[in-house]
Amino acid sequence: MELDSSAFRRLARPKHSKLPARSASDFAGAALFLPQLRPPLLFFLMRALPHTRSCFVCGETNPIGLKLTLHTDGQIVQTEFVLRPEHVGFKNTIHGGVLSTVLDEVMSWVCAVATKRFAYCAELTVRFARPGRPAEPMIAKAELSANRRGKVFEAKGEIRTRDGAVVATATGKYMPVRQSELVQMAPDLLGDAGDMFGR
Repeated sequence: MELDSSAFRRLARPKHSKLPARSASDFAGAALFLPQLRPPLLFFLMRALPHTRSCFVCGETNPIGLKLTLHTDGQIVQTEFVLRPEHVGFKNTIHGGVLSTVLDEVMSWVCAVATKRFAYCAELTVRFARPGRPAEPMIAKAELSANRRGKVFEAKGEIRTRDGAVVATATGKYMPVRQSELVQMAPDLLGDAGDMFGR
């Protein structure tokens, strides 16, 4: 199911971030993203995306979730986050599965932003460049790299520290969610996304 541009813009109403307020200087290092990705935008120049109740990454009421707020400028999706000691694998090292989950989230949402369709991950490839640390502010960012005739979407993403050090990069392939499943998902989504479900 596709949205016209005016309907999809209503998906992304402003919403305050759960993280402390940042100044422009705080994000200076984030401009050093990988060359194949567009430079990140300051979060206050972007708009917040809807979120769900139950999602482990963005879910508002998931008791063990990350509760991240994702932002978009209409072409990229990014989020700033800080992981906790309970998210480690080896001591003082964030588990790669948790970082991969965050990458999948931003890449899945950028597919929705760019194609106006929600999509499941069919394939995820992640390369780790350095360990992520608990309490270390990081920025995850993604953009769509290809739309294969509406049947498969390809996205790329990365996680960097706030000073620009690469933590992980990823590519993924995503398949659109069926209309029947979208209707079942609708009650879990928070934000003005009714048009996406035909309401």
